[in-house]
Amino acid sequence: MQDWKAGALVVVLLLWAGILFGVSFLATPAKFSAPSLTLPVAVDVGRSTFAVLNQVELGCALLSLGLLLAGASRAFVVRLALGLAALGLLLETLWLLPALDERARIVIDSGTPPSSSLHDVYIGIDAAKLVALLLGTVVLLRPDEQRQRQ
Repeated sequence: MQDWKAGALVVVLLLWAGILFGVSFLATPAKFSAPSLTLPVAVDVGRSTFAVLNQVELGCALLSLGLLLAGASRAFVVRLALGLAALGLLLETLWLLPALDERARIVIDSGTPPSSSLHDVYIGIDAAKLVALLLGTVVLLRPDEQRQRQ
């Protein structure tokens, strides 16, 4: 590990990946399997949960970017991985979350939204972000001389 900045970046990337995995791939599917939770309530809770998740992810992305700019890593793979995760986060923030919020409002108001693949796209982007964050972490944890050549 080069210095404290690289160590801090590992911590931030693992924290981001863990929160993303816990919310998107564990808590959310579990919520929809609860038999006593109505669909409108589950969707409303999900809407609030993903709004908070988005804010936490934006904080992790900004902190990661700050650490990279401070010299936490010169490795191309780390920068690429963080760039891909940030791009996915921007797509979710600026496009997917607003569109999914509109659909959620219809369900909360007891309506049925038109068919859409937006959820599948969101899940795909979350999966890609998770892979990117873990890849960046793995490269950061390699011995310094190997990481310098990446």
